[in-house]
Amino acid sequence: MAERWTKERRAEHIREVLLDAAEEVFARKGLSGAALEEIAEAAGFTRGAIYSQFGAKETLFLAVVDRQRDRFLDGFAEVMKSFHRLDDVNLDELADRWDQLSSGTDRAALGCELTLFLLRNPEARERVATQRAETVRALGEFISKNVARIGGTLTIEAETLARVILAANNGITLDSHIDGQNLYRPYMQLVISSITPPQ
Repeated sequence: MAERWTKERRAEHIREVLLDAAEEVFARKGLSGAALEEIAEAAGFTRGAIYSQFGAKETLFLAVVDRQRDRFLDGFAEVMKSFHRLDDVNLDELADRWDQLSSGTDRAALGCELTLFLLRNPEARERVATQRAETVRALGEFISKNVARIGGTLTIEAETLARVILAANNGITLDSHIDGQNLYRPYMQLVISSITPPQ
């Protein structure tokens, strides 16, 4: 007998399908070029489903970027947790994981779209300021805990390093795709150089 979906589960399924479609359309056409009708059609729903779940197109766009960022950070956390001592840290493994999580040009395109959107829209910048600060705080906490766990010491304050990582990531991802030069390993080398071994 088929399992019956609850109202909440159905709504979550619709949300995920809409986010998948929106991610593909936004990456291909940009925020201004993407039409809600096209996103709805790609998802197999009506425009009303988008309004019901997200409201405005900008809210849908920010939800796409949030989901992509969360998936990236969760995926990267997995590989970090596999290291138990500073000597275990494998730059090639870190760089490969970063590259996998950044694969394709969609992530780079969405990062650029978000940056331009926030630069051009002070109101949107204010709306996401708390969320961006929370991302920095959470990443800083993750860095602190994991550096301590592997027996290292940071040469830079954890939240400052978190801000630098988040800011530089878009450029590293973008330039790696544009120039065809994999910059993830040297980037990881720079990040790891901010950790010193125990005395």
